[in-house]
Amino acid sequence: MQKQKYIISIKGSYGTDEGTDGIELTTIGNYYKRRGKYYVAYDESFMTGMEGTTTTLEIDGQKQVILKRSGTNRSQFIIENGKRYLCSYETEFGNTVFGVYSHYIRNSLSGSGGDIAFKYSLDVNASLTSVNEVHIKIKECEKHD
Repeated sequence: MQKQKYIISIKGSYGTDEGTDGIELTTIGNYYKRRGKYYVAYDESFMTGMEGTTTTLEIDGQKQVILKRSGTNRSQFIIENGKRYLCSYETEFGNTVFGVYSHYIRNSLSGSGGDIAFKYSLDVNASLTSVNEVHIKIKECEKHD
C-alpha cells in the first residue's frame, strides 16, 4: 500500500425544503488502494465548518461508500445502493442518529485517480432532512525535481 499526495476537488450540494446550498473545496490528501477498495483521506478546513476533522472515504466499486470523520466532528455514514442505514453523527450537543439512503454511486476511479459521485438522503425519525450530492475528482500532484 503506497500512500501518495493527490489533489482532491470536492463539490457538494444539499437540499432542504428551504432550497439548495453547496460547497466547493480543493485540498491535498491521500489516495490509495487496499484489498480491492479505494481510500481517499483529507483534512477538513474552516471553509467546511469542520476544522480539526479528518474525512476518509472507503469506496467499494459502484456498490458502497463509507464516509468516516474523526477528530473534532465524528461520524460514519454508510452509503450503499438501494439500502438505508442508521448512522451516527456526533456533535458538541450529543449524538444524533440519521437514516442514510443512497440514490446512486458512480465510480470511475483507477490507480491514478479519477471521479466518484454519489447522492444520498438524510432523515431523522424517518422525516427527510436533506438530499445531498457529492462529486469528487482526484488527480495526482505534479512531481517536481
